[in-house]
Amino acid sequence: MPNVTRVISRAIRQRLDWNRIGIAIGLLIVAIAAVTLAQLLRDIEIDKVVAALRSKSIREVLIAGVFVAIGFVALSFYDFFALRTIGCDAVPYRVAAFASFTSYTIGHNLGATVFTAGVIRLRIYSAWGLSVVEIVKIAFVTGLTFWLGNAFVLGGGMAYAPAAASAVNQLPPWINRMIGISGLIVIFGYLLWLMPRPRVIGRSNWQIVLPSPRLSLVQIGIGVLDLGAGAMAMYVLLPPQPAIDFITLLVIFVTAILLGFLSHAPGSLGVIEAAMLVGLPQFAKEELLASLLIFRFLYFVLPVSFAALLLGVHELWLLGRTASSLDDRNARQLWKTRSNDCTRAWGSAWASQRNPVHERERSETHSD
Repeated sequence: MPNVTRVISRAIRQRLDWNRIGIAIGLLIVAIAAVTLAQLLRDIEIDKVVAALRSKSIREVLIAGVFVAIGFVALSFYDFFALRTIGCDAVPYRVAAFASFTSYTIGHNLGATVFTAGVIRLRIYSAWGLSVVEIVKIAFVTGLTFWLGNAFVLGGGMAYAPAAASAVNQLPPWINRMIGISGLIVIFGYLLWLMPRPRVIGRSNWQIVLPSPRLSLVQIGIGVLDLGAGAMAMYVLLPPQPAIDFITLLVIFVTAILLGFLSHAPGSLGVIEAAMLVGLPQFAKEELLASLLIFRFLYFVLPVSFAALLLGVHELWLLGRTASSLDDRNARQLWKTRSNDCTRAWGSAWASQRNPVHERERSETHSD
C-alpha cells in the first residue's frame, strides 16, 4: 500500500510540475502580447477603425461567416472521430457534434480549455453511459487531431514560406524552414511507426489503440479543414490592399491561433490580435484591427453565445425529462397505492358480506 501511495503522489507531483510549466508559458505569452499590443495600438485612430468597420460590405462578412461555419462543422468531427477511435460507436453524430461545439467553444472562451471542455463533455456524454475514463480518452484523441493538423499546416507553411513565420516569431527564415521540415518529418515518422501493427498506449483501463495510418490521415484532414476554413474567413475580411497570398496568411494565422491556445487566455483575447498585427505590418493598423474585430465576433463571440444558448436549452430539456420521469413514477406509485387500497376495501366488504351468512348457517346447525 505505501508503494502505491508513493506512485500516485509522484504522478500527481509530475502532473503539477507540467501544469506549472504550462501556466508559466501561458503567462509569458500573455505578457508579451499585452506589451506588444499596447505599443501597436497607442497611436491608433478610433475614427479610422470605425470607418473601416463601416466600409466592410455585408457580402464579405457573410462569406467569412460561411467559412467560420465550415470550420465549426469540421470541429464537430473531432469528437465523432474520437468516439469511434475508443469504441463508443453507439453515440450518434448529432450528440458528438453538440458536445464538440459546446465544449470547445465555451471551454476556449472561458480559458483552461482542458478542464472546462472536459466538464461539458462529461455532462453530455454521461447520458450515453460514458465514464470519466472515456472522457479523458476523447480529450486525448481530439488533442491529437488538433496537434497533427497544426503540425502539418504550420510545418508545410513554414517550409514553403518561412518569412511569414519570421514576421511573428522574429526568427531567421532558414530556422523557420528547418522547424517546418522537422514538423513534417515527425508526422511522416509517426505514420511509419503506426504501419507495422496497431499501436496501444496507456495502461489498464486507460489504454487507447491509436488510429491506423489511413485514419491518421483522416485526422490530419479534419485539422487542416478546421484551420484552413478559419484562415479563409480571415483572408476574406482582410483589406483589399496590399495584396497577400493565402499561404502567407495561413502561416501567420495558424501561428496566432497556436499562440492563443498556448496562452490559455480566455478566447485568446489580445494574443491573436497582437500576433496578426505583428505578422501583417504591411496593412494599415486601423483597417487590420477592424478586420480582426469582425473576425473575433464571427469566430468567438457569436459561437460562444450560441453554444451557451444550446447548452442552456439542453439543461432545461434534461430537467424537464427528469421531472416528467418523477411525475410518471409518482403517478404509478399513487395508482399502485390506490389499487391496493381498493383491493383491501373490496376484500373487507366481501368478507363482511360473507360473515352474516356463516353466522346464520352456524345458528341453524346448533338449533337442529
